[in-house]
Amino acid sequence: MDSNFTSRPQKLGSKNTDNLHVATLVLHNDDVNTFDYVMESLVEVCDHSLTQAEQCATITHYKGKCEVRSGTPADMKELRYRLISKGLKASVDF
Repeated sequence: MDSNFTSRPQKLGSKNTDNLHVATLVLHNDDVNTFDYVMESLVEVCDHSLTQAEQCATITHYKGKCEVRSGTPADMKELRYRLISKGLKASVDF
């Protein structure tokens, strides 16, 4: 029997829709906070490693913004709030 057939037919378009509800947390550059402070904030808020936080801070500095995390919209809004509370500029893209 062909392995493309299953005993349980699926409706067209019944793929997992969780991937459709992904949001991205974006860190924006500012001229106020130091690299060290930004890195510490990313480690604390976004659970980044020190190397990952350094790379994100560098990208943000040179390109003006960097995607630092992705997940559910609710989770990204919470992380955005925490970054803003620390004085950083952040947004959530859907």
